[in-house]
Amino acid sequence: MNRWDSTPVIRFLGGRKLLYILGVFFLIGLNLLVYTQLDFIFKPLVVFVETVALPIILSVVVYYLLRPIINLMESWKIKRIWAILITLLVVIGLITLLIVLIIPFLEKQFVSLAEELPRYLRDLINTADQWLRDSVFGEYYSNLFQDVNGVLNQLPDLPSYAAQTIEGITGFITTLTNVVVALVTLPFILFYLLKDGHKLPNKIVSLFPPKARSQVISVFKGIDHQLSAYIQGQIIVSFCIGVMMYIGFLIIGLDYALLLAAIASVTSVVPYLGPMIAITPALIIAIVTSPFMVLKLAFVWTVVQLLEGKFISPQIMGKSLHIHPVTIIFVLLTAGHLYGIIGIILAIPGFAILKVLVSHVFYWMQRRYNKFVEVEDQYQIDQE
Repeated sequence: MNRWDSTPVIRFLGGRKLLYILGVFFLIGLNLLVYTQLDFIFKPLVVFVETVALPIILSVVVYYLLRPIINLMESWKIKRIWAILITLLVVIGLITLLIVLIIPFLEKQFVSLAEELPRYLRDLINTADQWLRDSVFGEYYSNLFQDVNGVLNQLPDLPSYAAQTIEGITGFITTLTNVVVALVTLPFILFYLLKDGHKLPNKIVSLFPPKARSQVISVFKGIDHQLSAYIQGQIIVSFCIGVMMYIGFLIIGLDYALLLAAIASVTSVVPYLGPMIAITPALIIAIVTSPFMVLKLAFVWTVVQLLEGKFISPQIMGKSLHIHPVTIIFVLLTAGHLYGIIGIILAIPGFAILKVLVSHVFYWMQRRYNKFVEVEDQYQIDQE
């Protein structure tokens, strides 16, 4: 036996093919290094990707939400083009109804909460301050408070931050412009995606050699299954959480029930971290209202989380992603640190896609370079 095949680890990595694989990775890394030094050539491409990323992402999300409806209407012998037009008209009507009936009420609650928030925070700070001064930590707290005041007095005046403020306003305007452009182009991209999106995988598969096409099709099916299960399931779960929160807040008499329920519904698209973000404004209002309101809020929140975790999510989403909760938390923290709120929102579906790709690549390498793997062994792909 060749010395390269002398250990199981080397055999698993490819035996005599190991140097070839390492050489390929080295060349890929070298190419990436060269490309990073030629940013003046690739900067227009980066700008293009940043510009079209948001409308494409929004279009893909809406595409997976509307695709089952389009397919159902096609099964009723309705032409696809008419099914798309009817569905889009219904969606536009629902959005208009939402804007006319619900958005004004939410806007009033939001403005009222924004006006009352300083008072809530002031009452919360005064309550916490009084409690700390009367507690066994009162002496230490008083000394710490004096130290904090000394540090604050040494801070520079606000005019020194004028440049940072202007930069922040410029960034906000840029972001707002990108959002407006994305919303304007969304219907057009969505229309063609619904019309010809099912043909796109076959077009891409035709670019690969015939021997690899079956594997590429398997990859597309896995990615499609992951995205479809996550997007459709997460939207339904978020809607259910919002409805349950609204009913619970109405029962306990919490102020701004609809607005707080809407916040909980929107933030719940982020697993684990979203509920913690959603509970913060409701908790502030409950603490300022009364200690008994805090207990009622805790009861409502616990009941909703139990219903969502034990009944709603398992029935709607099942275990389609096959991602451990600890892995999800690490992925969310890393994506949030790298890309902010957009990274947090896209972290889980992005990781699911990457997981499918890595699983297939690992399987292909295992079948190609490991002679001890039986041909009839079937690797468990995520979409199965």
